[in-house]
Amino acid sequence: MNNNQHITPDILIVGAGISGIALARLLAEKDYSVLVIDKRPHIGGNCYDYKDENGIIIHKYGPHIFRTDNKEVWQFLSRFTEWQEYKHKVRAIIDSKEVPIPFNFTSIDILFDAQKAKIFEEKLISKYGENKKIPILKLKQSTDKDLQELAAFVYEKVFYHYTLKQWGLKPEELDGDALARVPVYTSYYDGYFTEKYQAIPKNGYTKMFENILKHPNIKVQLNTDFKDLKNIKYKNLFYSGPIDEYFDHKLGPLPYRSLNFEFKTLPQKQFQDVAVVNYTGQEPYTRITEFKHFLNEETSSTTIAYEYPSAFELGKNERYYPIPKQENEQLYKRYLELAGKEKNIYFIGRLGEYKYYSMHSAVAAIFELVKKFAT
Repeated sequence: MNNNQHITPDILIVGAGISGIALARLLAEKDYSVLVIDKRPHIGGNCYDYKDENGIIIHKYGPHIFRTDNKEVWQFLSRFTEWQEYKHKVRAIIDSKEVPIPFNFTSIDILFDAQKAKIFEEKLISKYGENKKIPILKLKQSTDKDLQELAAFVYEKVFYHYTLKQWGLKPEELDGDALARVPVYTSYYDGYFTEKYQAIPKNGYTKMFENILKHPNIKVQLNTDFKDLKNIKYKNLFYSGPIDEYFDHKLGPLPYRSLNFEFKTLPQKQFQDVAVVNYTGQEPYTRITEFKHFLNEETSSTTIAYEYPSAFELGKNERYYPIPKQENEQLYKRYLELAGKEKNIYFIGRLGEYKYYSMHSAVAAIFELVKKFAT
């Protein structure tokens, strides 16, 4: 990566995560000169990965699986990587049994006797139809006593404790969209996602990001905090850092959840059958990831990570998830009003927009931004 001072780019992008990287390439291809800075020592933001001493590609900040129905996004990223097709499957330990997540008919068959399972499945199809995704809070609204029983079971065993650990809040205290992402399936489908394109870069996300940034109009400067930036003038700023931090938290800090990881290398070929197993009970961690499953890596040992959600503390850990509550959204909108008074500054990405973005939706948002900016 380049380390340039005393330059005057058309575009300054703060943050070398997926939003900033995609933006840099798209604008560079439109003949803008672009400088990308990041205060971390690496590109990729929370999508950064690396190969450990055992030859396994590790997702440092937790598992990332790319998926999309957006052909434009898929084709763009495919210019910079070969893909390993990967259908993500998640399991959860419930009553000492391993079952598919999202909760589906297989989960029901494993956890209930055959007669009870048949009743649940027939009533789910009758009320909601086949191959549907039913948010747990919607299922809880059912007036049928059997579906009420199932909803209470799933809520307690799958959602309640996991949500409490993940967010530090009860499910009802969060906006509905947060829970809609983990529904109950009225089918035996055991994939975690349903998008047309599902894959992981064959050589890792970091290598893909390096390829995206390989353009003569792009320069990258790491270990550089925007607040400490000197000797660089620019025409337009795209800021993917925290919007509240840009304004020195003058309206108060926007709340986030963070994550801590405990990595372990084990002298065995495999630890679990799938990449991710959720722990929905009283355990302090929410899931265990075994990384070699993502790319089917053949090694004599394996690396796993225990994932511990925690409160975000400025200067102590990283921001991961904006907390989906109405009061937080209102605070963000007040910051957005301040942003509207700035000239030639655009706030992007999960931190800049205080919004949950999967990788594909982050890139799609950048496509739309570039269409408006560069026309």
